[in-house]
Amino acid sequence: MTDFTPNEPVLTPIKNHAEELAKAEASVASLAAGRNNRWYPKFHIASNGGWINDPNGLCHYKGRWHVFYQLHPYGTQWGPMHWGHVSSKDMVHWKREPIMFAPSLEQEKDGVFSGSAVIGDDGRLRFYYTGHRWANGKDNTGGDWQVQMLAEPDDDELTSATKRGMVIDCPTDKVDHHYRDPKVWKTGDTWYMTFGVSSAQKRGQMWLFSSKDMVRWTYERVLFEHPDPNVFMLECPDFFPIRDAQGNEKWVIGFSAMGAKPRGFMNRNANNAGYMIGTWAPGKAFHPETEFRPWDCGHNYYAPQSFNDGKRQIVYGWMSPFATPICMEDDGWCGNLTLPREIILGADGDLHTPPVAEMEGLREDTVDFGAISLDANDGRIIADDAEAVEIELTIDLAASTAERAGLKVHATPDGAYTYIAFDAQIGCIVLDRQANARGDRGYRAAPLSEAELAADELTLRVFVDRGCVETYANGGHQVMSSYSYASVGSRAIELVTESGTLEVKSLKLHHLKSIGLE
Repeated sequence: MTDFTPNEPVLTPIKNHAEELAKAEASVASLAAGRNNRWYPKFHIASNGGWINDPNGLCHYKGRWHVFYQLHPYGTQWGPMHWGHVSSKDMVHWKREPIMFAPSLEQEKDGVFSGSAVIGDDGRLRFYYTGHRWANGKDNTGGDWQVQMLAEPDDDELTSATKRGMVIDCPTDKVDHHYRDPKVWKTGDTWYMTFGVSSAQKRGQMWLFSSKDMVRWTYERVLFEHPDPNVFMLECPDFFPIRDAQGNEKWVIGFSAMGAKPRGFMNRNANNAGYMIGTWAPGKAFHPETEFRPWDCGHNYYAPQSFNDGKRQIVYGWMSPFATPICMEDDGWCGNLTLPREIILGADGDLHTPPVAEMEGLREDTVDFGAISLDANDGRIIADDAEAVEIELTIDLAASTAERAGLKVHATPDGAYTYIAFDAQIGCIVLDRQANARGDRGYRAAPLSEAELAADELTLRVFVDRGCVETYANGGHQVMSSYSYASVGSRAIELVTESGTLEVKSLKLHHLKSIGLE
């Protein structure tokens, strides 16, 4: 393959970075000044104003957690990407930091695209990201021109950074435009980088590079090619080792598969993020041992990125609003991230992604309803007006006869609501938006395993924010994230059952506090 890795980073400034950052900050502040908070999250990360998408540069550095994200500061639709930034000392209370990156180099003049952060052997952090240009110089009709870039922070608080420039060019004869989202890690004495590629044959791949100094990179091989010929790009790739409770190591490959066709409950969103579990050795291709499995079965989940904080593998996802109409874009902001989730390799050989333990620190007070019995087609209001809550619910499957039972949240006086239920007929957790008055509707289903269906109980944790819902079943074995644009008025929560009885072993409702970004 043609040599496309320069000996030194290529730095070609075309704009004053400080001036571009100042303009972006002013625009976000202007949008925030007129922001409508009807669906603006209290405990999910969102930009103060403007559009956000992928989480970027996730890290725990010098005692603080840092979350960066793709940001378009000049409007509430997707546009030239910047990097927004928030940080926290406890993952509960967050503060806004200055915007980290704006387009200022030739190779990124149309967008500072997604990337990751990694701490080197010297204890210093590096950012790797994709520099984006339109191939025709003006719009997406001619495709993308993308390369991999390096930057280094100026201080331990990560309030600004110095761009080093391009470290991996794009061999345009080998690539069909898409070539982005670097993830970097170290195995043994070698640093590795992978990112998503659409090959010249329009096959979704992840390429593998290696380096000894984190600056000069050498192409090694295709790390993985998706077996589905419809998948033309593996966006936002992830790759990391994980151990089960007995210490057995596996490797997890994650990606957002662009082009996969809907099939049953699978691939129902425009593009779908998931993972495979398998094995890998340095310099080799990844060998999958499982099928592709979704990280999240909800309507609005995409572009997850994980990192290791020294003890745990933690993942954030983007709640993608790409389904018309996008109601929040009229409110001065658009898009938020999911809660942080810990990635655990369970005894069943699958990944479980419950919320990190720190999320219990959001709880302000608790209402304990104890055990509840409902007759067939019955209901019980458990909250008259819930803006930000977590519900813990344990259903006695052995004693319940309902065909469908669960929680109606964001239930407003106009009859609108979002329904999270166990559907015994199809063996799934269902998140149903058919009664929503605004936004996209339809339902999503998360299938339970045979062992889960045969168990005596089902546990649910449901997080309800102003404009979105996250549901975790059985310790995060299944997760569903969806926007829910509540109507005007009080937002009740009701426990309901359909065509049969419901026995609830326990139900608790926790009121949750703001994370401080409102």
